[in-house]
Amino acid sequence: MSEEKKKKKVVINDKVWLLISLCAALLLWYLLSLGKATGRSFPFADKVVPSVKTMIDRGAFWKDIRSSMLCVVAGFGLGFITSLPIAFLMAWYQPVQKIIEPWINFIRNIPALGYAPLLVLIFGVGQKPAIILIWICTFMTMSITIYQGIKNIDVTLIKAARVLGANDFDIFLKIICPATVPFIITAVRLGLGAALTTLLAAESTGAQYGIGMRIRSLSNSFEAAPMLMYIILLGIIGLLLVKVVDIIERKLTGWQEKIN
Repeated sequence: MSEEKKKKKVVINDKVWLLISLCAALLLWYLLSLGKATGRSFPFADKVVPSVKTMIDRGAFWKDIRSSMLCVVAGFGLGFITSLPIAFLMAWYQPVQKIIEPWINFIRNIPALGYAPLLVLIFGVGQKPAIILIWICTFMTMSITIYQGIKNIDVTLIKAARVLGANDFDIFLKIICPATVPFIITAVRLGLGAALTTLLAAESTGAQYGIGMRIRSLSNSFEAAPMLMYIILLGIIGLLLVKVVDIIERKLTGWQEKIN
């Protein structure tokens, strides 16, 4: 019995792993706050947390969150809605793919800051150019991801369906769509990441409020504590969005076998 017990692996609960990870991060943060070179840029939680109240008192905190979330949701939503049909058309019709794919690859390799000023010249300052910039970046990322996913679907399934008399609509509805769901979920993850990482560039287009704009503004005034608070806030928002995608993924791809 003792040998069997030794052979059994110790299983640590996910919540315990999360606690260990959090403690390690806090320890690293504390050590950085003590360093001569890093202490000014990484003030510890005792200075960062009170900066939330500071920004609320300035009347900026909630307006920044509201403005950024509007830009991210609107830009990502437009990117998702437009990338789906384009990805399917590129995968289904070769002429469409030959025309569109080179331009998608060309534009998505240009940093967002590169064409942000052009959008300001066209649409003016404010939220509109920020939303459009996020839309462009998320569209490029998601359309290529979904397109590659469709192209990787097993051709044998499509050929077998044609032999059994299925038409293009049946193949699309019963084979392509279900098989593409995991790739769409992956595209959503990447698209959300692109939306959040583009936020700083998007809100440099003359936005009055926003997390990205505020980070840039606070860095210019050397206010490290509230700036770090906004950076952490952006990461928390990203984690929450990932959790939402995880829930959706479990609902839609419960049939899929996964490696633990």
